[in-house]
Amino acid sequence: MNTQSTAHGHIDITETLVRLYVFLAQSLDRCLNEAARATYPEQELQSHLSSTRAELMEILSVNRVVKGKVEQECNQVLSLIAACLPDRAGKTAAMDEVKAERTVLKNKTMALSDLLAVFRAA
Repeated sequence: MNTQSTAHGHIDITETLVRLYVFLAQSLDRCLNEAARATYPEQELQSHLSSTRAELMEILSVNRVVKGKVEQECNQVLSLIAACLPDRAGKTAAMDEVKAERTVLKNKTMALSDLLAVFRAA
């Protein structure tokens, strides 16, 4: 039974990480094109991002190092988003960083999605 509850815990952690990275990626997508901004209401996206981030920080409280890395990554993405707001100096450079960070998030999401599929199949 302990193995089953541990696996369920791993599934919950992985699902939450995937959700966080998807919401962060959607936030970055909004910087890159108008269609992404129109697809998902900003307030709803921010609500989901905030609640998922809080949930994950609670889960990761057992490991300061990983929690710190995820928190730093969230802060970096949010800073990039703020730098992309209209009428900000350095917006062009920020857009290049947004594209690079979007690629990183895409790769992490794909890897975690594969891991989640394995956990669910086990």
